[in-house]
Amino acid sequence: MSELTERLQRTQNLSDEELMLLIEGGDDQEDLRRRADAVRREHYGTDVYTRGLIEFTNYCRNDCYYCGIRRSNTAAKRYRLSEEEILACCAQGYELDFRTFVLQGGEDGYFTDDRICSIVTKIRERYPDCAITLSLGEKERESLRRFRDAGANRYLLRHETADDEHYKKLHPAQLSLAHRKECLWNLKELGYQVGSGFMVGSPYQTTQNLVSDLRFLQELQPDMIGIGPYLTHKETPFREFPNGSMEQTLHMISILRLMFPYALLPATTALGTIHPRGREMGLQAGANVVMPNLSPTGVRKLYQLYENKICTGDEAAECRSCLSRRVASVGYQIVTDVGDVKRS
Repeated sequence: MSELTERLQRTQNLSDEELMLLIEGGDDQEDLRRRADAVRREHYGTDVYTRGLIEFTNYCRNDCYYCGIRRSNTAAKRYRLSEEEILACCAQGYELDFRTFVLQGGEDGYFTDDRICSIVTKIRERYPDCAITLSLGEKERESLRRFRDAGANRYLLRHETADDEHYKKLHPAQLSLAHRKECLWNLKELGYQVGSGFMVGSPYQTTQNLVSDLRFLQELQPDMIGIGPYLTHKETPFREFPNGSMEQTLHMISILRLMFPYALLPATTALGTIHPRGREMGLQAGANVVMPNLSPTGVRKLYQLYENKICTGDEAAECRSCLSRRVASVGYQIVTDVGDVKRS
């Protein structure tokens, strides 16, 4: 029985009760996956876009209860890449056919607006045919405007959970869901291609929370939606909570593909961490983006949002080659492309 899946594919919407039933497995899950794959092929064929991830600082002013680089983790060995090191990562990535660079880091006060603008301007000047994505956490509107003017054109900011009470269980009191949502709306208004998303299986999460996530995404209509299973880290208050489920994450990717046929959906590193073929299964469930790591191998193990992260020892070229083979093994192909969203 696939009535809910068929109707979701046809209308891109269901009632809250129907979404809850679908999320909880109340339909043929294999049919859901097949339909999601068919929709991604209709919009994107077998192309898989790559994003070159540069994790340039693991300092963070925030103390989110689930995150391994939280401020209170005194066991973390902190690092920052210099502007020259970041540009060297881009140079290597460009040679390896990456056409999108993602600068990701904790909310690190050392990287002022002036420093970020300097880095973005230099990347834009050297690689005018590339997209520049920032993932720097919550920033004020004027900062975001300056980054946009400097040449950044995409921004990733996962909302993590769209339910205010659930948000308060995952974050300290000084952080608010309202401010995070405000940042996302500012990004839209400033003309960024916007990525949001949420954790699957995070502590205290309910099915209704996941429905709230889908409803918020329907409002926001982001270009990219990044989801992954919640993964634990021993140096957080949530160390005793279990990891999220790979199966539920794949299920949610398929639901997202049917609700947002145009969207760029990554098969995340977290999926690859929770299962050796997690990223391949993510692609088969409807994803069409992968984000290999371009950071220097010497710092990759230090950017540890969760434990046992994969690909921390691979050189960028090895990682790219390995991922190309993995993607091809399930019938897709990595392409050299900036990988813009296809909304039409």
